[in-house]
Amino acid sequence: MAKKLKKGYFVRGEFVAEGSARDLELKVELKGTDEQSRTDLKRESDELQKLGEALLTLRADPLARLRLSDKLVDAIADAKRITNFEGKRRQMQFIGKLMRQLEPDTVQQIRAALDQQTNGSAAEALALHQAELWRDRLLSDEDATGLWLTQHPEADSQQLRALIRQARKDAVPEKPGAAPRHGHAYREIFQIVRDGLAARPEFDRAAPAFSIIREAS
Repeated sequence: MAKKLKKGYFVRGEFVAEGSARDLELKVELKGTDEQSRTDLKRESDELQKLGEALLTLRADPLARLRLSDKLVDAIADAKRITNFEGKRRQMQFIGKLMRQLEPDTVQQIRAALDQQTNGSAAEALALHQAELWRDRLLSDEDATGLWLTQHPEADSQQLRALIRQARKDAVPEKPGAAPRHGHAYREIFQIVRDGLAARPEFDRAAPAFSIIREAS
Protein backbone atom coordinates (compact mmCIF):
# COMPACT_ATOMS: atom_id res chain seq x y z
CA MET A 1 0.00 0.00 0.00
CA ALA A 2 1.48 3.32 -1.09
CA LYS A 3 2.43 5.73 1.67
CA LYS A 4 0.05 8.67 1.93
CA LEU A 5 1.81 11.95 1.10
CA LYS A 6 1.70 14.73 3.64
CA LYS A 7 0.12 17.99 2.62
CA GLY A 8 2.43 20.96 2.76
CA TYR A 9 4.54 23.43 0.83
CA PHE A 10 8.11 24.44 0.22
CA VAL A 11 9.76 27.56 1.67
CA ARG A 12 13.27 28.29 0.40
CA GLY A 13 13.73 24.60 -0.45
CA GLU A 14 12.35 23.40 2.88
CA PHE A 15 9.22 21.24 2.92
CA VAL A 16 6.78 22.43 5.56
CA ALA A 17 4.00 20.07 6.47
CA GLU A 18 0.63 21.58 7.14
CA GLY A 19 -0.14 21.61 10.85
CA SER A 20 3.50 21.20 11.85
CA ALA A 21 5.28 23.45 14.31
CA ARG A 22 7.18 25.08 11.45
CA ASP A 23 3.91 25.69 9.60
CA LEU A 24 2.41 27.43 12.63
CA GLU A 25 5.58 29.48 13.11
CA LEU A 26 5.55 30.71 9.51
CA LYS A 27 1.86 31.57 9.69
CA VAL A 28 2.44 33.62 12.85
CA GLU A 29 5.25 35.49 11.10
CA LEU A 30 3.08 36.11 8.07
CA LYS A 31 0.20 37.30 10.19
CA GLY A 32 2.51 39.66 12.04
CA THR A 33 3.75 41.10 8.75
CA ASP A 34 0.18 41.63 7.57
CA GLU A 35 -0.79 43.33 10.83
CA GLN A 36 2.24 45.59 10.64
CA SER A 37 1.40 46.53 7.06
CA ARG A 38 -2.16 47.37 8.04
CA THR A 39 -0.88 49.45 10.95
CA ASP A 40 1.48 51.37 8.70
CA LEU A 41 -1.28 52.02 6.18
CA LYS A 42 -3.64 53.21 8.92
CA ARG A 43 -1.01 55.56 10.33
CA GLU A 44 -0.24 56.96 6.88
CA SER A 45 -3.95 57.42 6.20
CA ASP A 46 -4.43 59.26 9.50
CA GLU A 47 -1.48 61.54 8.77
CA LEU A 48 -2.86 62.43 5.35
CA GLN A 49 -6.27 63.07 6.91
CA LYS A 50 -4.71 65.54 9.38
CA LEU A 51 -2.69 67.12 6.58
CA GLY A 52 -5.92 67.65 4.66
CA GLU A 53 -7.44 69.34 7.71
CA ALA A 54 -4.39 71.59 7.99
CA LEU A 55 -4.85 72.60 4.34
CA LEU A 56 -7.97 74.50 5.43
CA THR A 57 -5.70 76.93 7.32
CA LEU A 58 -3.37 77.59 4.37
CA ARG A 59 -3.67 81.09 2.92
CA ALA A 60 -5.00 81.54 -0.60
CA ASP A 61 -1.70 82.44 -2.34
CA PRO A 62 0.39 79.46 -1.16
CA LEU A 63 -2.62 77.19 -1.72
CA ALA A 64 -2.86 78.32 -5.34
CA ARG A 65 0.87 77.74 -5.86
CA LEU A 66 0.46 74.07 -4.92
CA ARG A 67 -1.51 73.45 -8.14
CA LEU A 68 -3.82 70.88 -6.58
CA SER A 69 -6.61 69.25 -8.54
CA ASP A 70 -9.80 71.24 -8.98
CA LYS A 71 -11.67 68.52 -7.09
CA LEU A 72 -9.45 68.90 -4.02
CA VAL A 73 -9.48 72.71 -4.16
CA ASP A 74 -13.28 72.72 -4.40
CA ALA A 75 -13.52 70.22 -1.55
CA ILE A 76 -11.38 72.47 0.65
CA ALA A 77 -13.51 75.50 -0.21
CA ASP A 78 -16.70 73.55 0.58
CA ALA A 79 -15.28 72.36 3.91
CA LYS A 80 -14.60 75.96 4.95
CA ARG A 81 -18.24 76.85 4.29
CA ILE A 82 -19.82 73.86 6.05
CA THR A 83 -20.83 74.55 9.65
CA ASN A 84 -22.85 71.41 10.41
CA PHE A 85 -20.73 68.98 12.47
CA GLU A 86 -21.73 65.81 10.65
CA GLY A 87 -21.49 67.50 7.27
CA LYS A 88 -18.03 68.79 8.15
CA ARG A 89 -16.91 65.35 9.26
CA ARG A 90 -18.06 63.73 6.03
CA GLN A 91 -16.41 66.45 3.96
CA MET A 92 -13.11 65.97 5.79
CA GLN A 93 -13.31 62.24 5.12
CA PHE A 94 -13.74 63.05 1.43
CA ILE A 95 -10.73 65.36 1.55
CA GLY A 96 -8.74 62.60 3.25
CA LYS A 97 -9.67 60.24 0.40
CA LEU A 98 -8.43 62.79 -2.15
CA MET A 99 -5.25 63.34 -0.15
CA ARG A 100 -4.46 59.60 -0.36
CA GLN A 101 -4.54 59.88 -4.15
CA LEU A 102 -1.80 62.54 -4.26
CA GLU A 103 1.73 61.89 -5.45
CA PRO A 104 4.42 61.88 -2.71
CA ASP A 105 6.02 65.02 -4.18
CA THR A 106 2.74 66.91 -3.88
CA VAL A 107 2.31 65.78 -0.28
CA GLN A 108 5.82 67.03 0.49
CA GLN A 109 5.04 70.38 -1.13
CA ILE A 110 1.94 70.70 1.05
CA ARG A 111 3.97 70.00 4.18
CA ALA A 112 6.57 72.57 3.13
CA ALA A 113 3.92 75.24 2.45
CA LEU A 114 2.27 74.69 5.83
CA ASP A 115 5.64 74.73 7.60
CA GLN A 116 6.64 77.95 5.86
CA GLN A 117 3.37 79.62 6.81
CA THR A 118 3.71 78.58 10.46
CA ASN A 119 7.39 79.39 10.88
CA GLY A 120 7.11 82.53 8.77
CA SER A 121 4.38 83.89 11.01
CA ALA A 122 6.46 83.14 14.11
CA ALA A 123 9.51 84.84 12.61
CA GLU A 124 7.45 87.89 11.65
CA ALA A 125 6.02 88.16 15.17
CA LEU A 126 9.52 87.93 16.64
CA ALA A 127 10.80 90.64 14.28
CA LEU A 128 7.96 92.98 15.28
CA HIS A 129 8.63 92.33 18.96
CA GLN A 130 12.33 93.12 18.54
CA ALA A 131 11.51 96.33 16.69
CA GLU A 132 9.18 97.38 19.51
CA LEU A 133 11.91 96.72 22.09
CA TRP A 134 14.41 98.81 20.13
CA ARG A 135 11.94 101.65 19.63
CA ASP A 136 11.06 101.78 23.33
CA ARG A 137 14.69 101.67 24.35
CA LEU A 138 15.62 104.44 21.93
CA LEU A 139 13.01 106.64 23.58
CA SER A 140 13.96 105.78 27.16
CA ASP A 141 17.74 105.34 27.07
CA GLU A 142 20.16 108.02 25.81
CA ASP A 143 22.88 105.43 25.18
CA ALA A 144 20.63 103.36 22.95
CA THR A 145 20.82 105.82 20.05
CA GLY A 146 24.60 105.59 19.91
CA LEU A 147 24.48 101.80 19.99
CA TRP A 148 21.89 101.70 17.21
CA LEU A 149 23.92 104.01 15.00
CA THR A 150 27.07 101.98 15.64
CA GLN A 151 25.34 98.80 14.51
CA HIS A 152 23.46 100.55 11.67
CA PRO A 153 25.83 103.19 10.24
CA GLU A 154 23.63 103.55 7.16
CA ALA A 155 20.93 105.18 9.27
CA ASP A 156 20.42 108.96 9.08
CA SER A 157 21.61 109.98 12.54
CA GLN A 158 20.19 113.54 12.37
CA GLN A 159 16.77 112.30 11.28
CA LEU A 160 16.70 109.60 13.95
CA ARG A 161 17.72 111.97 16.76
CA ALA A 162 15.14 114.54 15.62
CA LEU A 163 12.41 111.91 15.57
CA ILE A 164 13.38 110.71 19.04
CA ARG A 165 13.22 114.25 20.43
CA GLN A 166 9.82 114.80 18.82
CA ALA A 167 8.47 111.45 20.03
CA ARG A 168 9.53 112.25 23.58
CA LYS A 169 7.74 115.58 23.41
CA ASP A 170 4.62 113.97 22.00
CA ALA A 171 4.63 111.37 24.77
CA VAL A 172 4.24 114.00 27.50
CA PRO A 173 0.56 113.86 28.63
CA GLU A 174 -1.48 117.00 28.14
CA LYS A 175 -2.91 116.60 31.64
CA PRO A 176 -1.51 114.91 34.75
CA GLY A 177 -2.50 111.26 34.84
CA ALA A 178 -3.45 111.15 31.17
CA ALA A 179 -2.05 108.46 28.86
CA PRO A 180 1.02 109.38 26.78
CA ARG A 181 0.42 110.34 23.17
CA HIS A 182 2.09 108.57 20.26
CA GLY A 183 2.29 110.66 17.13
CA HIS A 184 3.93 110.40 13.72
CA ALA A 185 7.49 110.46 15.10
CA TYR A 186 6.77 107.44 17.30
CA ARG A 187 5.55 105.44 14.33
CA GLU A 188 8.38 106.65 12.12
CA ILE A 189 10.99 105.45 14.60
CA PHE A 190 9.39 102.01 14.64
CA GLN A 191 9.57 101.82 10.85
CA ILE A 192 13.22 102.88 10.80
CA VAL A 193 14.06 100.26 13.39
CA ARG A 194 12.03 97.59 11.60
CA ASP A 195 13.79 98.26 8.29
CA GLY A 196 17.18 98.36 9.99
CA LEU A 197 16.69 95.00 11.69
CA ALA A 198 15.53 93.42 8.43
CA ALA A 199 18.66 94.70 6.66
CA ARG A 200 21.07 93.72 9.45
CA PRO A 201 19.59 90.63 11.18
CA GLU A 202 22.94 89.84 12.84
CA PHE A 203 22.16 92.54 15.43
CA ASP A 204 18.67 91.28 16.34
CA ARG A 205 19.84 89.82 19.62
CA ALA A 206 20.57 93.26 21.03
CA ALA A 207 16.86 93.99 21.41
CA PRO A 208 16.07 91.16 23.86
CA ALA A 209 19.15 92.20 25.82
CA PHE A 210 17.63 95.67 26.19
CA SER A 211 14.47 94.17 27.65
CA ILE A 212 16.51 92.42 30.34
CA ILE A 213 18.29 95.66 31.20
CA ARG A 214 14.97 97.50 31.45
CA GLU A 215 13.48 94.89 33.76
CA ALA A 216 16.53 95.01 36.03
CA SER A 217 16.53 98.82 36.23
